[in-house]
Amino acid sequence: MSLVVVGTVAFDAIETPFGKTDKIIGGAAMYAGMSASFFTKNVKIVSVVGDDFPTEKIADFNRRGMATEGLQIKKGEKSFFWAGKYHLDMNSRDTLTTELNVLADFDPILPDSYQDCDFLLLGNLTPTVQRTVLERLHNRPKLVVMDTMNFWMDIALDELKQTIALVDVLTINDEEARQLSGEYSLVKAARKILTMGPKYLVIKKGEHGALLFHGTEVFFAPALPLEEVFDPTGAGDTFAGGFIGYLAKTHDISFSNMKRAIIYGSVMASFCVERFGPERLESLTIGDIENRLQLFVDLVQFDISLS
Repeated sequence: MSLVVVGTVAFDAIETPFGKTDKIIGGAAMYAGMSASFFTKNVKIVSVVGDDFPTEKIADFNRRGMATEGLQIKKGEKSFFWAGKYHLDMNSRDTLTTELNVLADFDPILPDSYQDCDFLLLGNLTPTVQRTVLERLHNRPKLVVMDTMNFWMDIALDELKQTIALVDVLTINDEEARQLSGEYSLVKAARKILTMGPKYLVIKKGEHGALLFHGTEVFFAPALPLEEVFDPTGAGDTFAGGFIGYLAKTHDISFSNMKRAIIYGSVMASFCVERFGPERLESLTIGDIENRLQLFVDLVQFDISLS
């Protein structure tokens, strides 16, 4: 089943307590698409770059099963660029540079080959662009997953809520859930956000795992304890790609299968943070994923007597 991933394909420059990089490739669609490609070879990217983006990277996307017919290349223009510095706790960061470049007037193009997709991931972009993608599809996908961030809550809350009302699954972090709902308790926050339209809510808690809400049902998945975290950039997008990639592979969007998808998303995110940018994902194998999945199973599996 086909999966369309919408988001940024860009350049990042990252500094953490463990080192720093020059310009490397990044972007929500890049991380999510690469993560999803381990589960389905029918990933279709919608994004925009300048002619400074390396053609060999686009060729690598194609080799991985990431179609790039919907990736616009603007001649004479530069790709989106973000530079940031992470603090010692790796949960907080300072944005040093943001250059929108081609993203400033991004108008998403959906080729005919992208129509009638079964799954749609709306990566972090303006709510208006996300909604435009939905409106340009001839038929509604089987499942629409949306990611967003507090920046849009600050400057475009009404537009954000209009888009949230149109999706099936919303993924945000705990801080964003509290801001969007006005509730500190994540259970109360989830209950309020679910009244805004989505059937499912995923609240990411970074190194503390993730929560899945649906009606009165709640599922919690831990994060795998790691000895070293080099770079959390793109971890949330990698999580989302693994989550929807697994659902696309299994063709099952039941709550019970979404619980498994949460684990797969967590597995993929755990690899992403081990190196700078997409470096670890580029060398990842299916065997690596299966071995780490077993570590997750061992982490939460236990026997207990209730008698």
